[in-house]
Amino acid sequence: MEAMEIDSEKNLQRKHSTYNLLDERFEIQKEMYRGQQYSQIYFARLHMMRTLLYSLVPNWKPHLPVCTVLGLEKDKECIVVGTLYKHMKLKPCILDEYSKTRSTTPLVKPHNFVHPDDHLVLEDESGRVKLAGMLSPSVYVTGSIVGLHGKETDAGDFLVLDVLEAGLPPQIELPLKSREDKYVVFVSGLRVGSSSSNPLQFQLLVDHITGHLGDEKEQGIAAQIVHVVIAGNSIEVPRGLLNGQNLASKDQSRLSEPIKELDILLTQIAAGLPLDIMPGLDDPANFALPQQPLNRCLFPGSSAYNTFRSCTNPHCFDLDDIRFLGTSGQNIDDLEKYSEAKDKLEFVERTLRWRHLAPTAPNTLGCYPFTDRDPFLIESCPHVYFIGNQDKYDSRLVKVE
Repeated sequence: MEAMEIDSEKNLQRKHSTYNLLDERFEIQKEMYRGQQYSQIYFARLHMMRTLLYSLVPNWKPHLPVCTVLGLEKDKECIVVGTLYKHMKLKPCILDEYSKTRSTTPLVKPHNFVHPDDHLVLEDESGRVKLAGMLSPSVYVTGSIVGLHGKETDAGDFLVLDVLEAGLPPQIELPLKSREDKYVVFVSGLRVGSSSSNPLQFQLLVDHITGHLGDEKEQGIAAQIVHVVIAGNSIEVPRGLLNGQNLASKDQSRLSEPIKELDILLTQIAAGLPLDIMPGLDDPANFALPQQPLNRCLFPGSSAYNTFRSCTNPHCFDLDDIRFLGTSGQNIDDLEKYSEAKDKLEFVERTLRWRHLAPTAPNTLGCYPFTDRDPFLIESCPHVYFIGNQDKYDSRLVKVE
């Protein structure tokens, strides 16, 4: 294919890699919404994670008995596994918003809802117990599963002495180091159609990726790019148009302009190399996680190429046997609202150590009410874990202790 060549005169050929899409568990196909409640996804999560945590107990504290919340005895040390629930004073409540009585809570919504009076509760099928001791409410969120070593106090609380988290999941073996460099480009927050979007910058990016910019050295680097991932928030539609009224024809064209503009740019990339596009919070896709692929009919130009793939959010794939997993950022943004950390990367690392992509779903993060599984459990540790739409670029190498 002619377009795959960077520059035939200088004999620069674009490198290739083997691609394996692993989004099946995030796709909603035969599931039907029949009024099911969210308790079932919590039960599925607890069942899977408890089996895992029980298998870790013999190496952690083999001398202690494992019991349920209902089986706790006063002053008797044991291990109990359950789902954490965080009681939060500042957490917004839809009922409060419609309450007739004026409440004393501030009208200005804070960026973070953590309060010194927050406390944690541990829950399993048998019951729930309030937690005291060393477990910091500011670190954990509702929905995370932990094993706790402790004892019941006179007040009826469970005094936590130690915590067992699932830890990093097992990882597929890294392939032997290749002698050649290959690059994957991650882009997010393009917001084509917004006032802050700069078409020239985007076109320069496209020209760099496709090898139409720079000297021989620059083109040599571009030839090593084997894949592009666009991780959400690619389009921004003028909010004033989406008021539920019938749109005039001129407004309809304004609505479709950003998508057409994005398609023109993506077509240029897809003509040269493989491209994955994920939906984000502001894209024309379903709101609840896992977000389903953007409809291919939005991209008539790009979708004509077999290099173009519309993918789910979260998105998982292998490139040359290197596992990539990532989201468009909603899971980390939500953790930032309901817990505290030194930086965003700490939230990202916590999701790996808890083996769960979106622990706050379905409590404060919208998700589909799965009945028999929780697709957000991380069963295999990725080699590259990426999060889109953050304030700045940052990275960290995490190693298993």
